[in-house]
Amino acid sequence: MPDQFTFTDPTTRYRTDGFPEQSQDAPGLAQDLAPRADHGETSYRGTGRLTGRKALVTGADSGIGRAAAIAFAREGADVVLNYLPSEQSDAEQVAALIEEAGRKAVLAPSDIAEESAARALVHTAVDELGGLDIVANVAGRQTYVDDLADVTSEQFDRTFKTNVYALFWIVQEALPHLPAGATIINTSSIQAYQPSPGLVDYATTKAAINTMSKALAQQLAPKGIRVNVVAPGPFWTPLQASGGQPTEALPEFGQETPLGRAGQPAELGPAYVFLASPESSYVSGETLNVNGGMPTP
Repeated sequence: MPDQFTFTDPTTRYRTDGFPEQSQDAPGLAQDLAPRADHGETSYRGTGRLTGRKALVTGADSGIGRAAAIAFAREGADVVLNYLPSEQSDAEQVAALIEEAGRKAVLAPSDIAEESAARALVHTAVDELGGLDIVANVAGRQTYVDDLADVTSEQFDRTFKTNVYALFWIVQEALPHLPAGATIINTSSIQAYQPSPGLVDYATTKAAINTMSKALAQQLAPKGIRVNVVAPGPFWTPLQASGGQPTEALPEFGQETPLGRAGQPAELGPAYVFLASPESSYVSGETLNVNGGMPTP
């Protein structure tokens, strides 16, 4: 596959004909996706933009978090990888790639929907890396349900705990350890702007992440800590094949975008790197939409 610097037509850079119908038990594994997603394993080339940095990435085993972790490491950062215990095999693959890049990888499995686990994760990062200056909150829960009557309170609560509460717990716990120059990168979605009818709870959490991040950015700016958001569109990850989309929708997944295809996680790695690096030193409170051209407010 071409690396991120190769001149290509974005409409044909990756698969344009949707994906085969398939399903996995949540949360899903990258190694079981057909076809496999590109996380930048062979395509991302670093240029030293994060040399010596210390990063915590949630949801780092697959999908967007995996792409961010690989990109951070190849730019020179050590990385703590958070994921659910059932995703251990995927996470070990990411750790091997980080170590191949000459950086330290720390495996930190835990369910951040539990407050104690989310807060403990920060201390693991600080202890293992000797500090912390990049927090990338990527982990998310998404379950497609056609009828609101079928959304259980347990699902609604779990979605908010994973997507919103965990972000609050992790950032709050991290703040005493973050120096001036540190960055927090949260993950929203096109769903915050163009919500699908079957993703009521998920879309609501993504709008909340945008708002929380803009408030935090103003609060933390005087301390020299920047807060920004990446808002992906339709990306091919295990989330989609493990309940995030109806199985019958996968053959057309992503084709509604102006570019006519779903994105690959490798196309998001550079967005996280930009917001983590000093290149974006005057950017805070911003939402960077990476969605194949779908208009947003």
